[in-house]
Amino acid sequence: MNERERIARYPYKMKDLCEKTGLPRQVVHFYIQQGLVPEGYKTGRNTAFYGEEHVARIKLVRQLQHERFLPLKAIRAMLEARDEVFSPVQRRVLEDVKARMSDALLPPRDPSNTVSVRAVCEAAGVSFDEVRALSEGGLFGIVEHQREALINSEDAWMVELWGELRAAGFTEELGFQPRDITLFERAISKLFDDEVKLLASRMSHLPPEDLATMLEKALPLINSFLARYHLTRARNFLSTL
Repeated sequence: MNERERIARYPYKMKDLCEKTGLPRQVVHFYIQQGLVPEGYKTGRNTAFYGEEHVARIKLVRQLQHERFLPLKAIRAMLEARDEVFSPVQRRVLEDVKARMSDALLPPRDPSNTVSVRAVCEAAGVSFDEVRALSEGGLFGIVEHQREALINSEDAWMVELWGELRAAGFTEELGFQPRDITLFERAISKLFDDEVKLLASRMSHLPPEDLATMLEKALPLINSFLARYHLTRARNFLSTL
């Protein structure tokens, strides 16, 4: 790549990238180190340049982290799967599909709809460390605002469910830890990655309006299958004892 091509594709220095995203240098470097944002085009040991693709990716990570309350682990997995499976053309098709899907099925999150982690802990009867462990396992994100830890209100059910499991007898004394729940996070994430690959290979050529309609019909059916089949597996297992 010659200098003219470099300037056209990677016109920004780190200070420019910080100005365009509104983030300090340390945060941008952290995103790069964590694999959330690709490295810049290096012209020296300590010199790199960046382009609009870096600006867009940083803004997306920030949105997912602070508006969707997704943990960095989940963000990285989602971005890696997206970059691996979908071409730029396919991503544009999916963006069109997203715009056509009903908010009733997948309502957008309200980033201002937050609740104090400590308040959720008290209501669920669990410790702050347990909620932190659930977050680190990839289930939801925690953000700090004015020295207070917050989660999105829509994620509070996971903390409440963990509290109910504790109350049902799955105690720390018996060895049960929040990390045990990540068994289900890993399984669902793997399943979803496979679903995405199936979607990309078989359906991305369809008109966006047709694909949106099919997904709206299929998602509730698949959710029902997962819940009922899990119970079926448990029943079949017990019948063999």
